[in-house]
Amino acid sequence: MTRAERATSDVAIVGCGPVGALLANLLGRAGLAVDIYDREREIHPLPRAVHFDGEVMRIFQSAGLAEKIAAVVRASSRGMHFVNGEGRTLMIRRGIDGPGPHGWAGNWYFHQPILERILRNGLARFPNVRVHLGHEVASVDDLDTRYVVGCDGARSLVRQAVGSRHVDLGLHQPWLVVDLLCDPANPRVQALPDHTIQLCDPARPMTVVNVGGERRRWEIMLMPGDDPARLTEPAIFWPMMARWLGPDDARLERAAVYTFHSVVQEGWRKGRLLLAGDSCHQTPPFLGQGMCSGMRDAANLAWKLAAIVKEGASDTLLDTCESERLPHVHTFIELAVRLGAVLQETDRAAAAARDRRFEAGAEMFDYPQPQLGPGCRIDAPPPVGTVFPQPRLPDGRLMDEAIGQRFAVVGDADIVVGFHGDAVLLPDVGRDWCERHNIRAAILRPDRYIYAVGRDRQELEAATLGLARSFGLACSRPSRP
Repeated sequence: MTRAERATSDVAIVGCGPVGALLANLLGRAGLAVDIYDREREIHPLPRAVHFDGEVMRIFQSAGLAEKIAAVVRASSRGMHFVNGEGRTLMIRRGIDGPGPHGWAGNWYFHQPILERILRNGLARFPNVRVHLGHEVASVDDLDTRYVVGCDGARSLVRQAVGSRHVDLGLHQPWLVVDLLCDPANPRVQALPDHTIQLCDPARPMTVVNVGGERRRWEIMLMPGDDPARLTEPAIFWPMMARWLGPDDARLERAAVYTFHSVVQEGWRKGRLLLAGDSCHQTPPFLGQGMCSGMRDAANLAWKLAAIVKEGASDTLLDTCESERLPHVHTFIELAVRLGAVLQETDRAAAAARDRRFEAGAEMFDYPQPQLGPGCRIDAPPPVGTVFPQPRLPDGRLMDEAIGQRFAVVGDADIVVGFHGDAVLLPDVGRDWCERHNIRAAILRPDRYIYAVGRDRQELEAATLGLARSFGLACSRPSRP
């Protein structure tokens, strides 16, 4: 009997952190039989990641959890300000007023244990998902399942079995992370900025984050001569933060030294073994995109596994996870490293030269919207391979609620109406967007990335034939003349 024949589930997930739990929710909603394992019984009680963006909230929406999550996190319309030692703003990552292109606010701040609890509780909705806590997987060979996904972090057991190649992108900088519980009524707390501050002070670079409610975070770069073993002592770190708060203004929740890394792995799949999240990339926190990248991995992987298991699509579809996602995550890591270079400059002459580059005023920038690498999309320039926005429909629903986990065709009604096949047809949805891109319609994948665009129905139908030939996926059965 082959392993596939004796498999007791479709997918085993190793690691029930945010990425693994989200993936299990997405697969559970798609009807797959899932086993998820974590060596710890309880959720880690202390803060870790604190930010996700509008695209990730949209992924939570696809898992049926967005409203519950929105009730316990903080939406922010303010951006991220890079400020020099004299208080002059050098750069600003723009915020978004109101819902952004994904139908949700562009920035959300959260307490990770609360988010993880919602994700884990969401798994109880699915009798096809079995959760194994306090269960350490000793070997992937012990898992009788069709596929294994390693969401088990930077020291991933699954990655060791895959044998990925480690690619170091150059950043390995230790920082002290201090999480505080503040009294919102305290005048000094009220005077703190609502937006994130990246203090580009060569004397001591820092980051200040309003996590929400009573929580605030300071990230403090270690400097030559610092003793990492002593830096977590209150007598050492409170004087560094004295311009903002003192020990009479807040209670310490956690102080720990971490090393911020920029790393990717090459080789995200070996047969039935797959990787997602920190097991295949680590992003410095200067853009707030570390966890976001893992959540995008989960969304990319989930619909492909569902297509293979439920619809008989070709197993080669899984090879596109790395080919698509690695260039995408590389873009975010490279930008985070560049921003880190601005923040972490400690040579005073170099910092002064840096500041002079911004004498004309603060530089504004946004999150990148990179194209997926080659994979399950036609070979064409953007907007192909980028994520499609989520408008509200005339009936008040967000677009993704009408689509579900299926392909969709949007755009000019003259092309969309009568498009034969399995895709959801949304005539005139996104028509303004199509006109701005000089096209008439677009085919959206289940993760809402654009598979193809076209100026007429014939062009779109030709693209869907390629989809069927390459991966056995059918979003359309072309009409006959």
